Amino acid sequence: MVFSDLLFIFVFIPLFVLSYLAGGWIDKRRISAGDALRRPLLARNIALVIFSLLFYAWGEPIYVVLMLVSVLVNFICGRLMGAWDKKLWRKVWLFIGVALDLGILGSFKYLGFFAGALAEFGISVDVPQIALPIGISFYIFQSISYLVDVYRRESPVQRNFLDLLLYIAMFPQLIAGPIVRYGTVAAEINNRTVSLSDITDGSYRFFIGLGKKVVFANIMGEVATRLIGGDLTHLSTAGAWIGIVAFTIQIYFDFSGYSDMAIGLGRCVGFHFPENFNHPYTCTSMTDFWRRWHMSLGSFFRDYVYIPMGGNRRHQALNILTVWFLTGMWHGASWNFIIWGLYFGLIIMLEKYTLLRWRVPRPLLHLYSILLIIIGWGMFYFEDFSRMTQFYRAFFFGGEGSGIPFDVQSAVMDNLWLWIAALLLCLPVRSVAARMADRLVDVSPSAGGHLVLFTRAVIAVSILVASVALLVGATNNAFIYTRF
Repeated sequence: MVFSDLLFIFVFIPLFVLSYLAGGWIDKRRISAGDALRRPLLARNIALVIFSLLFYAWGEPIYVVLMLVSVLVNFICGRLMGAWDKKLWRKVWLFIGVALDLGILGSFKYLGFFAGALAEFGISVDVPQIALPIGISFYIFQSISYLVDVYRRESPVQRNFLDLLLYIAMFPQLIAGPIVRYGTVAAEINNRTVSLSDITDGSYRFFIGLGKKVVFANIMGEVATRLIGGDLTHLSTAGAWIGIVAFTIQIYFDFSGYSDMAIGLGRCVGFHFPENFNHPYTCTSMTDFWRRWHMSLGSFFRDYVYIPMGGNRRHQALNILTVWFLTGMWHGASWNFIIWGLYFGLIIMLEKYTLLRWRVPRPLLHLYSILLIIIGWGMFYFEDFSRMTQFYRAFFFGGEGSGIPFDVQSAVMDNLWLWIAALLLCLPVRSVAARMADRLVDVSPSAGGHLVLFTRAVIAVSILVASVALLVGATNNAFIYTRF
């Protein structure tokens, strides 16, 4: 199940809301009876856990067991770390827990890849066919975050299995992030409040994300598939450029839209998830781009890999390439993702010694960044190297024929309003609108507040109506990042 599914919007969410409200009523009765001092949100948390497991089980019930085993392993290792004062024993249980987490991730995500690589070198091995559990990279990284933070004593040991399960399995961020660090939400698991402002802001954020996904990402995905998703034998230069630009727009609105929906849903139940995107296509370098794109993953690798390896202090070039090799591997068990990661790692490493030390006009830096990003997305899009070669041949050196083919003209002109709106919304439009709304409320709290609320309601309803219309009979609605 995904957030942009009609079943999720009109069945799952209403049932969850009713159950969560019932849990709130039960918790109030418990508090009045004096038996809920330590766990005042127990019934609501149980409802959230149950619906999270149902959400995950909808697509692949058997892998719920895998997730429960993973949570149990991390729970036990966390408790054992908390039981020892000696750093050596805490390090032992950290190593065991992280090794088991990576073992689970490696077995399901990379075993087939490595077996296939050995087979290509002439080593006879059986290549296992293992289905990839949805969102395994996200919840395994959250598990590692918990263990490391407990080891460093930056977060308390979680002594209740249900609460740790809630953190790792919470459906708003379970299958495609953002990667929520344990310390970010640890205090909110059993001590959070939800105001009317939280619900209205969270709901509005959800609908903004829904619009990004359904209105922009889905349609741009269809354009990209039409131009570069099929036979590339006769691909034109214009088709290569427009196709990969469509994918560039698609992947941004797809992933940032999901993050918006996750953050909005979390806000509605009292959790404050970290921002995951900060208008990345307004960047002025690759370094700047990756500070703005998938920020939760970037901060994870920075704090748990780059800095422990030495960061900027020693072996900086090696540290950068290691992080970007792992970033590529995290995205998928395929050579194209490894090349994609190392491509950005090399550019970022070179920037530190060249571009970031020079004074270059910002417009030129922006054009340089966007061009390299688009080239990089080509590596991300094509897992087959022969198809990737065909694409780049057309992209750089010219495809067959001259001029702009009819299918390319149609892809642009039939969706011209969408192209214009998408490019505009890659700019910080929402941030500007939010600041204007805040100023309006400051000038006239009553009238301004009502006007902002009315405007948001109109936007949300319009997005919902448009999304439902587009989702009825839709064939392209999967989130790109759920497979990672």
